[in-house]
Amino acid sequence: MAAIATDTHPYGRVSRLFHWGMAALFAWQFVTVGARVLLPDGALDDFLWPTHKPLGALLMLLVVLRLVWALVDRTRRPPSLNLAAHLGHLALYALMVAVPLVALMRQYGSGRAFSPFGIPLMSGFEGEIEWMTAIGGIFHGLLGWVLLALVVGHVGMAILHRRLSDENVLARMAPHAGQSR
Repeated sequence: MAAIATDTHPYGRVSRLFHWGMAALFAWQFVTVGARVLLPDGALDDFLWPTHKPLGALLMLLVVLRLVWALVDRTRRPPSLNLAAHLGHLALYALMVAVPLVALMRQYGSGRAFSPFGIPLMSGFEGEIEWMTAIGGIFHGLLGWVLLALVVGHVGMAILHRRLSDENVLARMAPHAGQSR
């Protein structure tokens, strides 16, 4: 099956850099959680877990920059294939904002200082803001798992479109993927 116009209108380099760079960082985040859940208090967990919070803060910054770039670049972006694809991407963006946002809320509410990569983001204070830590405690992990499920679905749909239809959507984000099947 030959690819149709979906691979002739790829995303630009900046959009692809955001996509693949953030995909790698999110993969790292999911690996750190996997090690934390499956291998608690082991050497791998001890190595990976300290990177989770600073990379989460970096991802929050990157998602804001990515959203700004998407608005600036909106007239040059390829159109969504259908309503389901559009809604799926909106859900991914919403979760990419919500997951680190509730983690930052929990961090602030805990009263502990937070300086990712040595950059002071939050100074500590005495006490705790319980409603903030409660919301963060409940929703950070839950929404993180939902984000992982959507990411798996996103990857799955890109593969299905490439294999089962004339819509090679992978070529939009990885232009060289459209050259061979």
